[in-house]
Amino acid sequence: MKILYLECNMGVAGDMLMAALYELLSPAEQSSFLATMNQLFPGVEVRPRQAVTCGITGTHMDVTVRGEPEHSHDVALSHHQDAVHAPVHEMSHDEAHHGHEHGHAHSHHHTTMADVTAIVDALALPLEVRAAASAVYGRIAQAESKAHGVPVEQVHFHEVGALDAVTDVTGVCLAIHMLRPDRISASPIHLGSGQVRCAHGVMPVPAPATARLLEGVPCYTGDIRGELCTPTGAALVSQFAGAFGPMPVMTLEKTGYGVGAKEFPAANCVRAFLGEVGDPQQAEIVELCCHIDDMTAEALAFAGEQLLDQGALDVSSIPLTMKKGRAGIAFTVLCRPRDEERLAQAMLRQTSTNGVRSRCCRKYILSPSIRTVDTAYGPVRLKCASGEGVYREKPEYEDVAAAARRAGLPFQQVWEDVLTTTKEDRYE
Repeated sequence: MKILYLECNMGVAGDMLMAALYELLSPAEQSSFLATMNQLFPGVEVRPRQAVTCGITGTHMDVTVRGEPEHSHDVALSHHQDAVHAPVHEMSHDEAHHGHEHGHAHSHHHTTMADVTAIVDALALPLEVRAAASAVYGRIAQAESKAHGVPVEQVHFHEVGALDAVTDVTGVCLAIHMLRPDRISASPIHLGSGQVRCAHGVMPVPAPATARLLEGVPCYTGDIRGELCTPTGAALVSQFAGAFGPMPVMTLEKTGYGVGAKEFPAANCVRAFLGEVGDPQQAEIVELCCHIDDMTAEALAFAGEQLLDQGALDVSSIPLTMKKGRAGIAFTVLCRPRDEERLAQAMLRQTSTNGVRSRCCRKYILSPSIRTVDTAYGPVRLKCASGEGVYREKPEYEDVAAAARRAGLPFQQVWEDVLTTTKEDRYE
């Protein structure tokens, strides 16, 4: 079972969580993620950059609106005076502590929850991602409604601030959709302490809406002054995490660091851990199969790519002879049991078959792990597998390919050099 664990020892904000999850994606997935995010809104750009906090290197996500970086909440306080009757939830205060601020000082238009839902529904994203993003915003609106004593439909979001925040929220939802963990859990959440200035004035930490969002969630304050957990961060974690507590025992595959902009005595980051839990020797897997004799190789390859993008574990094609002596293809998709129905429907849409056969199999597997070795081309990750007296490892394709491109050498030469280095490394 694949599990995603979120460590919130320095709180959590939307941009930091998005950056941590981004680091868990493969290089190809990262490129796809950025391409998708950067075509959602005209004038909004998402750019990852390397950042360091207390000597730890991670990723910070820069979100710009029409070429301008997000501003401090202090410059947007005047918007509250422009509001009439209903309190205004300025998303500008949401990421103030972590350096991810929303809002521009020269706009006075605000949007309602219905407006935000319409924005999300119109995005070029999978239905699952849009539904999750709308649910997160629904949580925020409900919390603001309770905190300020107004109906949900009277809760307003700053227009540009909502655009920035929608980017954070949809980015997190998209990354989780791409990672497809079977279970998500998180640590108790550090809230910070003191007071924070926002659109409504000076408020205690946690802000009232944040406290509402975290009802039922283990959390704590500490010596660090400032807003460590923002409303967006609280809404995202409470939406996705099914349990809270210490990190479970897992075979760790990847770790992601999402870094905030502000400096503190402690490392200002959210850490995301991706790994496998449960019995590593056995797993259930579903085979979805069909026979096809009327699709081109190009069309079938495209179908395979689409199915992999939608969560298939593997796709394979085997030539066969069908009735009337026709040449055909046995097209097989492997997936997790929970994805069976969704991917079977996707096969019917993406291929010309009229039916898909399904069978559940028990799979005996070696325990997976990853280690990194230093080579003449730089650090290279190795995929390792062990158990039942067996141990094997091989270089990660993406790392070798990147090294070959940098060195201007054939892939096979770099692959063999890395293998030689790994053997020397093991027997030193």
